[in-house]
Amino acid sequence: MAAGNRLAELWYSPSPLVLLLLPFAWLFRLLVALRRLAYDTGILPSHRMPVPVLVVGNITVGGTGKTPLVIWLVEHLRTLGYRPGLVSRGYGGQARHWPQQVRPDSDPTMVGDEAVLLARRCQCPMAVGPDRVAAARALVEHHEVDIIVSDDGLQHYALRRDMEIAVIWHAPEARQGLAAGRPVPTP
Repeated sequence: MAAGNRLAELWYSPSPLVLLLLPFAWLFRLLVALRRLAYDTGILPSHRMPVPVLVVGNITVGGTGKTPLVIWLVEHLRTLGYRPGLVSRGYGGQARHWPQQVRPDSDPTMVGDEAVLLARRCQCPMAVGPDRVAAARALVEHHEVDIIVSDDGLQHYALRRDMEIAVIWHAPEARQGLAAGRPVPTP
C-alpha cells in the first residue's frame, strides 16, 4: 500500500497510535492558533489584493476533490461574467525564480504538474510560487483579472482572503475501501 494511502488509513481508523499522537496534535493546534492570531492582530503582515480572493483548501488527509472544485469554480465564475485568475504553490516545480506565470504549455518540471493541469483545464491566467502574495500581485499586474482563486492556500494567512472554502472528504464507504486496500469508487 502506498505511503499516502497508509497515512490516510491511519488518520481515519481508530487506533491506539492516534492516542499517542494527541499531544503533538494539541501542540500543533496551539502553534497554528498563535500564528493565526499574529496575522489577525497585525503582528505578522497580511496583504489585501485589489480584487477579491477566494481560497480553496482542504483540512483532511488524502485527496478531497479540491482540484475538480477549483476547476468548477473558475468555470462557474466565468459564466457569471468574472475574469478569474488562479494562484497556487506550484508544488514540485523547480524554477529558480518565483513567481512563475503558468500557461497550458508550461513545463511541469518548472512550475509543477498540478499547476499545468489547472492552466490547461481552466484556460485562465495563473501564477505560482511559494510566496502567495507575490504570485497574486504578479497575476494582477500582468493580467486583467477581477477575482483570484487560490488553490490550496488555507494556511497562507499573508494573503488576505475574502472567502474560504474548506473541502472535507467524508465518504465512509470510500474510507472503508481504502482501509481494506481496495480502489475507492467514485460516485
